[in-house]
Amino acid sequence: MDRKLDAKSLRGLAHPLRVQLLGLLRSDGPATATQLAARVGESSGTTSWHLRQLAEHGFVEEDAERGNRRERWWRAVHEHTVVTTGDFGPDEQGPLASYLYEVASAHYRQSTAFLAERHQWSAEWTGAASLSDTLLSLRPDELGELTRRLHELLAEYRRPPEDGDEQVVVQFQAFPRSKP
Repeated sequence: MDRKLDAKSLRGLAHPLRVQLLGLLRSDGPATATQLAARVGESSGTTSWHLRQLAEHGFVEEDAERGNRRERWWRAVHEHTVVTTGDFGPDEQGPLASYLYEVASAHYRQSTAFLAERHQWSAEWTGAASLSDTLLSLRPDELGELTRRLHELLAEYRRPPEDGDEQVVVQFQAFPRSKP
């Protein structure tokens, strides 16, 4: 399930730590504020406060199946966040830029983590992986169509995990390039 950002939800997510916490809950499953604090190098009080902010904006919720009175577990409500940058006006450009920068930074960290640990993966996995780019000449409508079709293709591969699976990060960016 996707969550489309609007101006109000953007304000609730446009903080680097919140983007990181939501990403961890999505990729690794439910966790406590203390567990997340250890992963991100923050205090449990800080992560707890940011989790409550994410909950207030509908990104996370308490996991009632886990925990007890002393231990609150949190889980992500949605699998994906969708952003249509053209939906945001001039007043939201600061929070939008902050959010998008953090997303791009997370993509960078994931790519460099793979490069640092690629020797730990089998030749089968490293041979199937790709870090590449392609320069195309397109009109805006063609770029929109390409993006739509890529999302459709990715949706075809979504399924519950099976034996032998690994989580695979698929990142793609598609944007116009400034002329030199």
